[in-house]
Formats: sequence, C-alpha cells, structure tokens
Amino acid sequence: MALIPVTILTGFLGSGKTTLLKRVLHESHGMKIAVIENEFGEENIDTDILKTESKEQILQMSNGCICCTIREDLREALQLLAAKRRKGLVDFDRIVIETTGLADPGPVAQTFFMDDEIAETYLIDSIITLVDAKHADQQLDDRQEARRQVGFADQMFLSKTDLVTDADKEALIHRLKHMNPRAPIRAVHFGDVPLTEVFDLRGFNLNAKLDIDPDFLKEDDHDHDHHDHSACDHDHGQCEHDHGHQHDEHCGHDHHDHEHGEHCNHPHHHHHDDDVKSFVYRADRAFDPAKLEDFLGAIVNIYGPKMLRYKGVLDMKGTSRKVIFQGVHQLMGSDLGPEWDADEKRVSKMVFIGIDLPQDILRQGLDQCLV
Repeated sequence: MALIPVTILTGFLGSGKTTLLKRVLHESHGMKIAVIENEFGEENIDTDILKTESKEQILQMSNGCICCTIREDLREALQLLAAKRRKGLVDFDRIVIETTGLADPGPVAQTFFMDDEIAETYLIDSIITLVDAKHADQQLDDRQEARRQVGFADQMFLSKTDLVTDADKEALIHRLKHMNPRAPIRAVHFGDVPLTEVFDLRGFNLNAKLDIDPDFLKEDDHDHDHHDHSACDHDHGQCEHDHGHQHDEHCGHDHHDHEHGEHCNHPHHHHHDDDVKSFVYRADRAFDPAKLEDFLGAIVNIYGPKMLRYKGVLDMKGTSRKVIFQGVHQLMGSDLGPEWDADEKRVSKMVFIGIDLPQDILRQGLDQCLV
C-alpha cells in the first residue's frame, strides 16, 4: 500500500498558518486531508478556530477533511488515525501537521524516522515554514525557534510581502538563504495560493537531487568579486575562521574594522550573524565508506542537537551508484541512488544546516575521509 504523505507546517506566530489551515479544512478542493493540530507547548494562539465542545478528538469537516486536535503524543495520534482508516471509520489521503508557532519541528520530523510502525504507514513530503515578511527580521533576531524553523524548511513561503519594500524583501530573502540554501523561497498570499503548490513537493525524502539555490552561490561570488579571495570561502557565502570566533561572516577583518552592516562588502544587506547557518561541502575524490561512517557517527554524537538538517549526494568508493544520505539531529539514513552517468563528473556535495556548527572541524574531518 502506498505511504500516506505528510506535510509539516511550521512558522512564526502571525505568519498565516491559520489562514492556510482554514482553507484546507473548509474549501471545496476535493482532497481528503487529515489535519493534526499539534498543541504542544504553553501558547495555543492559533487553535481557537478549531475548538469545539465535542470530546471526540477527530472531527469531520463539511468538505470531507478531518481535524484531529492532540495534546498528547503525536505518535499516538498518527497510530489512531491509521487504525481508524484501516477500519474504514475515517478516510484521508494525506496529513498536514501544524506545529505551534513556538515549536521546533525537529522532534516532529524524528517521529517518522524512529518508529517502525509510523515509518511503514507515512512518509514526510516536506516541512513548510511560513515566514511573516513584515515581522521576520525582528522574530529572527529575538527567537531561536524562528531561526530553527527556517533551518528545518524544505520550502519557505513568505507572507505579507505587500507590506514591505522590495529592498527589504530582497534583504530578507538573502538572510534566509544564508540560513538555508536548499529550501526554495516563494512569496504567496495564503488566501489564494493553489494547494497543489503546498502538497506533493517531495522536498524531504531521500532523493538524488541536492537542491542548493544556484543564485545563492552566484550572488555571493558577485558580492565579493573585488575582494581578496583568500580571506573568504565564497562558495557558500560564509567565511572560514578559527573555530571559536564569533564573527563568522566578517571576512577576515577584526570586529571593529567596519560599521555595522558593512561586513564583507554587502552595502545593501544588513549584517545578521545568525546562529543558524548553512555551508556546502564539495569533494572531487571518492569517500572511504568506513571512514565516513565513523566520522559522521562521531560528529552526530557530539553535535546532533545542533545539527538541524544535513543532506548529501556522495561518490563512494566501491559503488557505481550515487549514495544519498540525510539526517535530522542525531538520526541519519542513507540509500543507494541511481548510477553515475558515464560522462558525469563524480562530485560529492553535502549541505549542513545547524546552530553554530564548527565548519572547520567538519571540513577537515570530511577531507580525511576521502580516498
């Protein structure tokens, strides 16, 4: 039986999750969707619209969708829904899980890795993060949960872009791409975004594509084209310094050399040294499988809680097929992908998204795993 696709919807308070969910639950779109309202945490701000007097956890909506409000374990709710579906008591083709505005999507995603019964029934389609363009800078500055939600995203939707200037919108997109270069970013109005653009994005699964925004890489080369290239590693828009320095993106200059906002010759972008950052690793030589497994195991042991998402398409010694791996926090999995084409350059590419990850330790360690 085909696995049931799951969309995890996360995002800042006020970013439009409620508007989007109302549409899912009431619009006549002809899809059979189960919405799980995940009420973990203290602040249940968005859930009033779905409150009813009924004691029953599962409500049937007029358009055929069902809503399940859970206060206990997500795993139990997923098992309950699957059991009711098997018995023909409820009917749905997909699930949307809404996490509260303050939640870290990590544990929600991990549920689908850790539990065999859940993994045999459901498949994460994507983690979608809604970003309120008007308040995003402030929220990203103030709340690590907001930065984590950006780091976890497979797709970001910007709401309220009509309330900000084009320059502010571009600066926000630039900031988000530095935190997460693998999630496409789209400005949308939640009242009218086609639901087909919300579902079946296949952003999460192990697949042979490693989508790193090519404009993100180009933009940084352009930003630095008159700069001393020895000071920065431009490939991923960040600078490499000795582990322990706090001013990652300041391109080899001391902290006091520049006025705020001028680091690295980005005159048009305010400088935000976010703790959630991404970097890309590439290698032209094959990996030694045993060494790589040992190294990644050790890294995940130490830094797992700070590693939000990481993914790679790798050239492994001993196989003619691409090796695809990805992880969330301490959990990682790998799979054999398609064969390398005869004329294809065998290059390993990895992207790491995390909180203050020690880039130099990771790079040196990965270099030492090459054949």
